[in-house]
Parts: sequence; structure tokens; C-alpha cells
Amino acid sequence: MIEYLSKVQLFSQLNEHQLNAIASICMKRTFKVGTVLFHEKELGDAFYIVFTGSVKIYTSSSAGEEKILTLAKAGDSFGELSLIDGKPRSASAQTLEDSTLLTLTAKNFLDLLKNHFDISLCIMQELCQRLRDTNQHVYDLTFLDARTRVIKNLIKLANKNGTRQGNVISIRMTLNYDELSQMAGVQKPILMQVMRDLNEKQILAFVGQEMRLDLAKLRGG
Repeated sequence: MIEYLSKVQLFSQLNEHQLNAIASICMKRTFKVGTVLFHEKELGDAFYIVFTGSVKIYTSSSAGEEKILTLAKAGDSFGELSLIDGKPRSASAQTLEDSTLLTLTAKNFLDLLKNHFDISLCIMQELCQRLRDTNQHVYDLTFLDARTRVIKNLIKLANKNGTRQGNVISIRMTLNYDELSQMAGVQKPILMQVMRDLNEKQILAFVGQEMRLDLAKLRGG
């Protein structure tokens, strides 16, 4: 557990004593694909760290339309916001595959922040980065055309969730096309059109359950 926690971005700067403090209050739980961990507007009762698998964080409109905010993979954490400010969840979370998560109850999480300033600072830095990401997303929706948004979103997924060999990044497909279009902020037909174009130019290839993005050809195309 200690070895794993040391690789989690939030805790990478912590010493063994601090990691032991976290490990002692963590619970490891396994969830089936499609499990909703919490709904938007519910009161928060836990903080989560992805051990294996992946989780989508999303919001829903009154008409039932989803907007995916981010994809959490192994080493990522989520669910702290409503525990800190005491307000309802700002988004929902659902597993995209069978996943194992480390969970901390609200009480244990808040006690951890009170007793360990370094951990509190890591949480604050993470929240600041998410705010910057949100600001960038608003900028993209305002100023970038649909094609550029799709390509930028594919690059973002590749950087965060892909594995690289030379100029080619392989991305395992845990999101379907509806979800990819939601993340990019475009209609599904536009997403499909852009992806077909990238495929015809051999920038993007589909192999089994993977997408492969050729960065060299992308720069040239």
C-alpha cells in the first residue's frame, strides 16, 4: 500500500510517516463496470483514489444529457471538493470498467487535512490545477473550432491515458463515441467526421480496443 500511495500524484512528495498515516485509514474496494459511485447534488461522504481501472466524472442536464468533465485513471483522485466545502457533489462519478478504488471517509479525510499540512497543500495544488483546466476548457469552447477541439481532446487523452512508443501513442478505448464527443464539446457527427479524416490521413488508427495517434503525421497534417 505504501509503495502504491507514493506513486499517487497527490502524495508523491510525502514521507513514509505521512504515507503510513494515509494507508492506515484507506479502504480498498472493487466496483463493477458501470457502477455509479455518487450522483451530482448528493452530499459527499468519501474521497476516492483510483487503484486500477478508470472512472468518468460528469454532469447531467435536466434533459438527461451528459457532459464528461474528466477521466480518472490509476493514481488519480477525486471527490474531495464537497468534503472540503460541505456542499453537495458538483458532478457524478461512474466506473468505465471493473475498478479497484481506495476510499477515505469524510471524517478521516478531513482529520488527515487538519493533522498534515503537506497533504493539505497537495490537495490545494490539485484543486488549483483543476481550476486552470476548467478555465482552459471554457477558452477552448469559446475560441476554438470543432475540429481543433476534437484534435486537442484526443491529444489530451493520449498524454494522460496513453502509452507511447516513438511518435505513436496508444489509447485504450474506455470511452464510447458519445462520451468522446461530450468531452470535446462537439456533436457526435462532427466527432466522427474529424476522426474519419484523421484515419484517412493515417494520423489516427484503430486497432482492436485501441486508438493509435501518430504525432509525427499529426504535426505534418
